[in-house]
Amino acid sequence: MPEALAERQADGRRRDDPLTMASPSFTSDRFNAIADRLTRALGSMQALVGSVVLVVVWALTGPIFKFSDTWQLFINTSTTVITFWMVFVIQNSANREAKATQLKLDELIRALADARNDFIALDRAPEKVLVEREQEFEQMANSGGDASTPAAPATDGNNVPPPPAAQLRGPEDNAS
Repeated sequence: MPEALAERQADGRRRDDPLTMASPSFTSDRFNAIADRLTRALGSMQALVGSVVLVVVWALTGPIFKFSDTWQLFINTSTTVITFWMVFVIQNSANREAKATQLKLDELIRALADARNDFIALDRAPEKVLVEREQEFEQMANSGGDASTPAAPATDGNNVPPPPAAQLRGPEDNAS
């Protein structure tokens, strides 16, 4: 078994990460399910419309409450508390989606015979290694995607490669 795969347990948790080593529990599973539902629900058009309606109703009640400090404090406090809670809910969902995506990619790398298993651990690699891998793929893109033909790195004369979008063109752009 490759070393990078050996670092992960069967459920995807890394052995070297104490925060993910805590065993899954009913409470955390329940929180994850609620966080997913809230993220989907509050990211919908209906939630946006609801929030606009709430703010309009609040604004229309201003004259009734004589635009008092309490009236203003209500909307300020409500939005602050809701925003604070949603940061945690959305981050929980984003973390789990990113982890699931990473595990799917790890499985694809592991399953492909020609894939390099050292890519599985790139999410924990130093920035220098990531830059080296990025340059390697830019060189492959410049050489037509053939990994066996090394291409000289494209630079603007100051050893600064052009942006990746300029190097990675789809087949429709190369059909000239």
